[in-house]
Amino acid sequence: MLRVRIGIYAVGILAVVGLAQCVGRSARQDALSIKGSDTMVLLGQRWAERYMAAHPGSIIQVTGGGSGTGIAALINGTTDICQSSRPMKDKERNQIQERFGMPPHEIVVAKDGITIYVHEANPMRELTIAQIKSVYSGEITNWSQLGGAVARISIYGRENSSGTYEYFKQHVLDGGDFAPGVLTLPGTAAVVNAVAQDPNGIGYGGAAYAKGVREVGVKKTDAGPAVMPTEDAVKGGSYPIARDLYFYTRKAPEAGMKEFVEFALSDSGQAVVAEVGYFPAQ
Repeated sequence: MLRVRIGIYAVGILAVVGLAQCVGRSARQDALSIKGSDTMVLLGQRWAERYMAAHPGSIIQVTGGGSGTGIAALINGTTDICQSSRPMKDKERNQIQERFGMPPHEIVVAKDGITIYVHEANPMRELTIAQIKSVYSGEITNWSQLGGAVARISIYGRENSSGTYEYFKQHVLDGGDFAPGVLTLPGTAAVVNAVAQDPNGIGYGGAAYAKGVREVGVKKTDAGPAVMPTEDAVKGGSYPIARDLYFYTRKAPEAGMKEFVEFALSDSGQAVVAEVGYFPAQ
């Protein structure tokens, strides 16, 4: 039976939940470690808790740090499963292939809509992709340029190790640079907290974190409808900045790892996805 310990790190908070005595990976080769996306760290925690409850005495270690950090750990052989909120890059896939003699194994475990947040008092209800790009590239600096109040926009974003940062950069900024004035924060929870306290703030991140802020409808074009990041819109493709959330492993999961992955993809595991605030993979 897989022995599992859960250690969860997200935005400077470390929580350890265990039903068995903590034992280091060096001493326990059957321990399972999961590392990567801060967007997914709460989801990984919930999966591990439910799995552990059904497998008494199990130990799983779940840590955040960003998708890039998790992928680097997978390449270095220091984690069993990488959680990533972006697809692996070709260079990263090649590094796995060269080091371990096989390509990485990719598993879509959930779906998400990158959500645009503003302060609850902000009257803004919708923005086009072009307007969001102009804000984050620095072309638009005042809410009045978007039909709002005369007030400078406070722009919040993620650090460059984040998969959410990478996805936003490619799919909203078309690969362009963020404005120098964007305030980068270590985790989506920190972005939401900043926007919730800043009447002039705007931020982006996973749908599961949109609490205490206003979600803005996103339009593909000026003439198109404003779409909210609902399950139907994300899974149906009408939400413009929807994405998959991934597990990556160095090879197809086996033994205890396979059991855990199968649980995450089961009806019970996918119910956890909905509880956390994301959307089932299928």
